[in-house]
Formats: sequence, structure tokens, C-alpha cells
Amino acid sequence: MRNDVFFNISKIIERDSKSTTYKYALLRGVIDIIQNNSPFISISEGRVHFPTGLLIEKWILYYYPILESSNYIPQINGENANLAFANQLRKIIESYAQKGGFSAFYNDMKNKGIPNNLQGYFFDLSKKLKDTITKMPMKHIGRSINNDYYSIFNYDSIKSNRNSNCVDVEFLINNFGSFSIPIDYYEAFQILGSFIVGQESILFKWAEFSVNASGKCLSIEKVVNEVLKSPITERDVEESKKIYRTILTNEGKVFCVWTGKEITKYDVDHMIPFSVWKNNDLWNLLPSQATTNNQKRDKIPSVELIEKRKDLILHYWELINQHQSQRFQKEIHIALMGNNPMTKWHENAIAQLKNNCNYLITNRGYEEWKM
Repeated sequence: MRNDVFFNISKIIERDSKSTTYKYALLRGVIDIIQNNSPFISISEGRVHFPTGLLIEKWILYYYPILESSNYIPQINGENANLAFANQLRKIIESYAQKGGFSAFYNDMKNKGIPNNLQGYFFDLSKKLKDTITKMPMKHIGRSINNDYYSIFNYDSIKSNRNSNCVDVEFLINNFGSFSIPIDYYEAFQILGSFIVGQESILFKWAEFSVNASGKCLSIEKVVNEVLKSPITERDVEESKKIYRTILTNEGKVFCVWTGKEITKYDVDHMIPFSVWKNNDLWNLLPSQATTNNQKRDKIPSVELIEKRKDLILHYWELINQHQSQRFQKEIHIALMGNNPMTKWHENAIAQLKNNCNYLITNRGYEEWKM
């Protein structure tokens, strides 16, 4: 990895166009996908490729709470200026206003699928976001480094299939092409990503922009609170754990996934901690003895520990698959399987789980847990 890549990233953040927040959203989205170690990431001919649908999902999650907020939070310089996709996103926001709002929408997009009567709105929004992302920030980003368009990002389009049985994140992944960045930038984002989206950079630059665009009528704290709002609430976490406990009650015997001991009282533990990775998927929830769970806390299971407890992990995954097959397969496909066939999900999912945990420990510096 060349040292000038780090300087280029700094120039892009500080010097590239600041007329909208699109640049920040693009960089934040790419970094979030990389930090999540998505199984859909692939490398060829010196470039790293990502489904554009994953970026569309990120932009929806970033801008939904901003447009939903009762406070006007400017995203474009200029009086009464609107985001290119504001009208399309507001239709979705209005449609979910009486149906649970942001969290309900996220649950539909990720698990249940967008309802039939809203699929047209969602498709229009997704297409508008794809056009905005690929024709604006992807095209112009890096202009502070050289005068070429698409100097860092490349985009490969495919024809979108508007007719689909289920419109959700998988639909986005399969229907909106891919984009790529040079491998040097990918490696830099792997190392510096958590710093770039931390308080010193993208998120605070985004907030500062909105504060200044409002004539300083807003505070940075207020804007950051809206920008960082998560679609997963405590209620969502408890509902997922309730589903899991019901499955375990029907099963009868329960064993601590980390010790292998039979237990009568247990916690439902996020294998990869929720504080580290806001993942509430059923595959990431496992029964653990309370004392063991307290020892683990926010540590990341070691590759060796996962291998040691692989049979028990797979046992619980099989149970979930039997009782919640549609949700389980959709969640594990997005988080762990990627383009690997579901016919071999046991082996591939465990391998990606190890890969994710090793990445969090080795690349992002989280504490390893060996028991």
C-alpha cells in the first residue's frame, strides 16, 4: 500500500467539493461495508469490488432519520435546496410513519421484504439513489487529486429487474450492479476506517456542514444524534431474544455454547458483540451461561474457540433454521454466505464467522476471547 493513498484520502475529505453531504455518505458507506467485512467483497486485477446495493442500503439508513427529523437538517448548500432523492425517500418515510417508523422499515427491508403496495416507491428510491451515487460523488470524488472523473471509483451497471417476489436487501444486491476501488484504498480503509468515521472526521464534518448550512441554528450534538440513529432498538433486540428462547424451550436441554455444559438458566449472547457490530441476526444469538457471558462481555471469540465449539454453534444454527428458516437463511446469506451456495452453508458460514472474528481482532484491534 502506497503512502500517498493516506494523503489522498485526507485531501478528498478536506478539499473535494463541499456543496453536499454526498461525499461523506459515499465514504462512510464504503468504509462501513469494509468494516463489516461483507462476504460480497471480491478482489480482482488490483481492484476491490462491492455490490452497489449494499451502498444503497447504507444511504437509506443514513438519510432516513435526517429527513424524518422534526428539525430541518440541511444536506445541500443553498436556500431550499433538496437532496436528489428526497421526494422518493419521503414517500417511504410517510408510508411507515404509522407503521413503526424507521425500525419497522429496516425490518421489512432486511427480513420480511417491502410490502407489495410500497414496492414501487422503494424501487424508485433505489434507482434514484443508484443514479445519484454513481453520477455524482463516485464521478467527482478525487478531483482534488487530479482532474479525471471516476479517478477512484468505477461503476458497472446491470439491468434492474423491477419484478421480484421479495424486495429487500438481497434484491438491492442482485439488481444494482457493482462498483470498485483500487486495492490500496481498500487496505487504507481497512486500517483507518474506524478513525475516518470517528469524531475527528467524516461524521463530525457531516454535522459541521449541517450546522453551518442552518446558519448555526442547530448544534453539532443534535445533528450527530440524528445521523447516528440506529434502526435497531432495545425492543428489537428483546424480540429476537424472545424468539430464540422459545426455540430453546421447545428443544428441552440447553447447553452453554462456550463451555458445552448443560444449563437451566442462561443468557442469550451476541456472539459478535452488539456494541461492536450492530448485528441482531438470529445466527449471532447463542445461549450462554450467565457467568461466562459476563466474562466475555465485548470480547471477540478467537478462531480457535469457534473451531472448538463449532459443533454446538452449528447445532443451534440448525435449530433456528428449523423454526425460523426464512429469516435465518436470509440473515446468514447476507452476513456470512455472500455468493457462496446455501447448499454448503454450514462449512462456509463457519469459515466466514472465523474470518470476521479474526478481522475484528487483527485489523480492528478488539480484544480476543479464548475462554
